[in-house]
Amino acid sequence: MHTKAEKPRADVYATITAKLLAAIAANPCDPIMPWQRSGTRAVLPTNAITGQAYRGVNILSLWVSALERGYDTGEWATLRQWNEKGARVRKGETASPIVFYKEVNVVGERHDDHGEADTERRRLARGYWVFAAEQVEGHHPCNALQPDPIARIAAAEAYFLATGAKVVIGGSQACYRRSTDSVHMPDEVRFIASDGRSRTDSWYAVLGHETTHWSGAAHRLNREFGKRFGDDAYCFEEACAEIGAAFLCARLGIAIEPHPDHARYIHHWLKVMQGNPRAIFAAAAKAQEAVAYLDGLQVSQPQPEPSGKASVKTRKLQLVAAPAPCERGCSIASASFSLRYDAS
Repeated sequence: MHTKAEKPRADVYATITAKLLAAIAANPCDPIMPWQRSGTRAVLPTNAITGQAYRGVNILSLWVSALERGYDTGEWATLRQWNEKGARVRKGETASPIVFYKEVNVVGERHDDHGEADTERRRLARGYWVFAAEQVEGHHPCNALQPDPIARIAAAEAYFLATGAKVVIGGSQACYRRSTDSVHMPDEVRFIASDGRSRTDSWYAVLGHETTHWSGAAHRLNREFGKRFGDDAYCFEEACAEIGAAFLCARLGIAIEPHPDHARYIHHWLKVMQGNPRAIFAAAAKAQEAVAYLDGLQVSQPQPEPSGKASVKTRKLQLVAAPAPCERGCSIASASFSLRYDAS
């Protein structure tokens, strides 16, 4: 049973769900990505310590890793090389494979007691594992983006800080990574104002989406994330996270009305689920549960009144800033991108 104090907020969530349903029924177009994926020139992968470019199949291997994880500096090195440079690979980061070939002389069998043995040149392969510059702390890539900080909203900052979620800023993807239990946000400079939404609004909508994913971890609300991209559980979790983002934006006074992109994103994943008509109600219930969980993490002292006005940046959140502009991802998605959790 809801208390009198709780009921108004529950009514707000029901109203938002109804508005999202109405927007979805209007057949919204594809969602608009609230940040830019590309911010640096395309470069061949190079070793961050030696400056030498990788060659052959290693280029393809590192390009694939960079594309999957949103890395764009093109700088890589082994764990030992990063350590020797004084940089530190963040705990839980996954390395990418490369291979080096070395030519050696191999001595064959003698033809007779007095003859000389044949020798031949062979190439021996040896595998190594490297980490991108976006995965380390204490290194500033040469092609880093120029900073353009997001104006912060004090009430929203206090709210997300109180959750205790670890937030890493850097790269070109937004995601919640289960392997490190951390929320990852794109570089602030990448966020854009579009479709009536400010850069600040976009930032908090994406942060709300990923924090909703964070709330579903096994040791928190234990939601089912799905076993592979696009399965029903995956799609349901994406819809849940985006509804949660809409609820949080309303909860914090960032947006009174749900932005059209919330509906577009949810519509995208419901289509993947073959339009299950009851899915959005179940997802809304889980989203409301997630927001209630995040509310429960707030400090007992009175919270500042929500305000739609952005203040000068005063970053108090528990953030780990990736030293460079740079896994599952963002709150606004289409077939080619997504705000999501990272299953790694």
